[in-house]
Amino acid sequence: MVERKIRVLVAKPGLDGHDRGAKVIARALRDAGFEVIYTGIRQTPQMIAEAALQEDVDVVGLSILSGAHMTLCPKVVELLRAQGQEDVVVLVGGIIPEEDVEKLRAAGVSAVFGPGTPTQAIVDFIHQAVGQVAA
Repeated sequence: MVERKIRVLVAKPGLDGHDRGAKVIARALRDAGFEVIYTGIRQTPQMIAEAALQEDVDVVGLSILSGAHMTLCPKVVELLRAQGQEDVVVLVGGIIPEEDVEKLRAAGVSAVFGPGTPTQAIVDFIHQAVGQVAA
């Protein structure tokens, strides 16, 4: 029996146009064996939630540098839950002030990864959160 690859949607919510970090993470996750869907820049929470549903993903990774994380990230979580995707793991990466990390977690974000986080730490977290062990 072949086990399905973990599917990860990487998205850039809001008006932030800088996506180099998101592309680096998307490539690292792909290299680690995940199936990665990158939606590109300037995505609305609705667009992200719809893509997550259509692509049947296990994880949504939001890359945000614009400072709008306290508005956009909880909205994505809310929309995912509203369409029955309670099991989708939501991760946030980017410039997130330390005082906002717990607020994001309280809003349903599973983890926040700041600049300089080793990609292996993200890979390991995803394997643990989705319930699969790295081969």
